[in-house]
Amino acid sequence: MRTDKGLKKRVASRPALLALAGVAVVATGRGPEEAVAAGAPNGDRNVNSFERPDAAFDPETHPGKALFEENCAMCHLGGVPKAPHREFLEMMPPEGILHALNEGVMQQQAEHLGADERRQITEFLTRTDLASYKPAPGPQMCTGKAAEFDLTRPPAQVGWGYDTRRFTPAIVAKLGKEDVPRLKRKWSFAFPGALRARSQPVAAMGAVFVGSQDGTIYAFDLETGCARWTSKVTAEVRTAIVVEPWAEGQKPARNPRLFFGDLMGRVYAMDALTGQVLWRVRPDDHANATITGTPLLHGDTLYVPVSSLEVVTAADPNYACCTFRGSVVALDIETGAEKWTHFTVPNPPTEQGKTAVGTPILGPSGAAVWTSPTLDLKRGVLYHGSSENYSSPADDNSDAVFAVDLKTGKRRWHHQLLAGDAWNSTCVMKDHPNCPVEKGPDFDLSASILVIDIGGGKDVLIAAPKSGMMTALDPDTGQRLWQTRVGRGSMQGGVHFGMAAEGTRIYVPITDMTEDSLGRPIQEPGRSGLHAVDARTGKILWSALSPDTCGGRKYCDPGISAAATAMPGVVFAGGMDGWLRAYEGETGRVLWEVDTTRPVETANGMVARGGSMSGPGPLIVDGHVVVNSGYGFSFHMPGNALHVYSVDGK
Repeated sequence: MRTDKGLKKRVASRPALLALAGVAVVATGRGPEEAVAAGAPNGDRNVNSFERPDAAFDPETHPGKALFEENCAMCHLGGVPKAPHREFLEMMPPEGILHALNEGVMQQQAEHLGADERRQITEFLTRTDLASYKPAPGPQMCTGKAAEFDLTRPPAQVGWGYDTRRFTPAIVAKLGKEDVPRLKRKWSFAFPGALRARSQPVAAMGAVFVGSQDGTIYAFDLETGCARWTSKVTAEVRTAIVVEPWAEGQKPARNPRLFFGDLMGRVYAMDALTGQVLWRVRPDDHANATITGTPLLHGDTLYVPVSSLEVVTAADPNYACCTFRGSVVALDIETGAEKWTHFTVPNPPTEQGKTAVGTPILGPSGAAVWTSPTLDLKRGVLYHGSSENYSSPADDNSDAVFAVDLKTGKRRWHHQLLAGDAWNSTCVMKDHPNCPVEKGPDFDLSASILVIDIGGGKDVLIAAPKSGMMTALDPDTGQRLWQTRVGRGSMQGGVHFGMAAEGTRIYVPITDMTEDSLGRPIQEPGRSGLHAVDARTGKILWSALSPDTCGGRKYCDPGISAAATAMPGVVFAGGMDGWLRAYEGETGRVLWEVDTTRPVETANGMVARGGSMSGPGPLIVDGHVVVNSGYGFSFHMPGNALHVYSVDGK
């Protein structure tokens, strides 16, 4: 995480108005050189072809400048590393900022501001007079055959929401190892108002379903890229859109449903053929609750992981940190009614003391659930991981693996991978009173647990947190079987968002960043890249370290933060440098690669340009490779692209 410059620029002000969430990247009023620095490879400052802001606009005299400095600067001039820096905000479209302030993730922080003040902040940041602003166009809508859903083609039930091993069998991939070097881009889509693309694409009925930063859900025709429908919810959707399954070759008895969560902590059921919302619930009433991990769908139950943004709210020294507890909530898919809740921290936080400024310290807290839960029908359990504690004291539920009964939500066992990890965003600020005494290292589990059949009737669980230390556990007892250090570890890696498995071969993406949880440089060399590990022994089979293709480009880093996706003989992984690569499963040799950051025109006149890839991994289905590209968050390259590749591409 690049905090050095930002920390030097930190200013003192009222609690930040715009904190962690970050909203969209698209247009900027800066010159070509600055646009390149912000991640535009060819110097085109206009990522989504928006009109250039009015040349007569003077940000120095605009009233929004003072409002920004008073309300926003503390976080967005580097004080909170996970908050988008002002230069990212300056590249956003106005509707993205306004949405965040009025009804999105920053609504709580902006509630003391009037509508005119929110508008003035938006105009100052985007250098745009809203009276003359023209928003980006939507997608091309499908007509004729492309608009029809094939109800004989259910979802393949691979990947998050179904099977966390992220392995695509040949019958689903319909792409051979020999075909991979011949892949070409078939079509692309530019998400309007986006600086990141964090929703895992999912395919069913000949369509690709994907969420977006502005809360729009898209149902694209897989072959052409036109939209069969779009539907808007109230906040960013970074989970996968989980499609209700039915029997292969048959038609469902009713319209199939989609399930997903948003950044405001809401869970939705939606008609897959129309985009109509069927129900919406918020299973955790904590003000900072959010949903980042994809819900698991099994039978008549949706298992929803709940995380939070409270690590950023702690930036206010008068905020009593912290009260959130991570959880998995089981919901009835017919109504959204709660069946049970499993909290990572069993009891509500209590006062543990006071900070240096007299604010209560509440704990234990945190241990959020970032991971998509993992199903184990053999044992009747689901597995999930947890994050760090947010406040002192650190307890034994942080950085842990949990086994939870599917029917009751009762904990069968849990295994802590690392003790003593309490951290929040204030720990990168000098002498902030809300930083826990433990001060990190923020080595939570954000990658899903894998259940691997190793033969002889035995299974192992594979867990790999941001420490880079991979651990195998006995699924019946939670006892450790072996450990292997794959990466050096950092606040945004070792293992960040997800491994993949082909049989007993585990593909482990590593992104070893250069700063620790306190913002200090790490001198020890990392092992950023892709590694293969034998699930039976923990032996590293091969390592393919990431080349440094950045050439000094700002916000570009080597390493693989996004989840990997495997098919027979091949594993695909998207890099923080914006390159998507396909590796040979047996050797790690690169079979194919493409730079997703190159700008491409789309059918509706917008420009799609990718960036760093972090979060979702590639979707492999029906001879296509579908990938989101762009992660304008935590000082990484922004992007707005959904790219689709196939052998019959252009």
